[in-house]
Amino acid sequence: MGLKRFTAGLAVLALPFSPAFAGETFTTYGDVGRYALPAGAAILSLTQDDTAGLRQLLASGAVTLGATYALKHAVDDTRPNGGRRSFPSGHTAWAFTGAAFIHYRYGWEWGLPAELAATAVAVSRVDGNFHRWRDVIASAAIAHASAYFLVDHLDENVTLMPMIGGRKPAFGIVGALRF
Repeated sequence: MGLKRFTAGLAVLALPFSPAFAGETFTTYGDVGRYALPAGAAILSLTQDDTAGLRQLLASGAVTLGATYALKHAVDDTRPNGGRRSFPSGHTAWAFTGAAFIHYRYGWEWGLPAELAATAVAVSRVDGNFHRWRDVIASAAIAHASAYFLVDHLDENVTLMPMIGGRKPAFGIVGALRF
């Protein structure tokens, strides 16, 4: 599997970010995307013969998901739809585990499509009335903090991060360039 094909595959995962995918299809995208992104990250590591990266993905994922599910049980916040354990979002944590790993390990060229796909998973959770913005933002932050400390960079020149914030949710990208 070539790098361009892998990146294109992740970009296809970001297509449901469009409002045309609202409703049940968008919710299904979030259900599939939560597993597709970490699985894609593992496949990428295997195709690159990057066993050190695969170990880092597993470590970062264990910390992210452990923290997420510990917080879910400790906080036990009510979901917008009336369910339990809203904070933080498990779907978003799974998706950003893969996206943050790809971004930190392999650089922004691969990370940007993965980050967009993970952001679409987060938006699907809010759009489906399963979570609030704070739930998905917390999950993305946990995944990125875990990857920041546990994943070694192979390309340290450019870093791009998703940004979600503001009174009315605003989306963007924040970047850093090292000379």
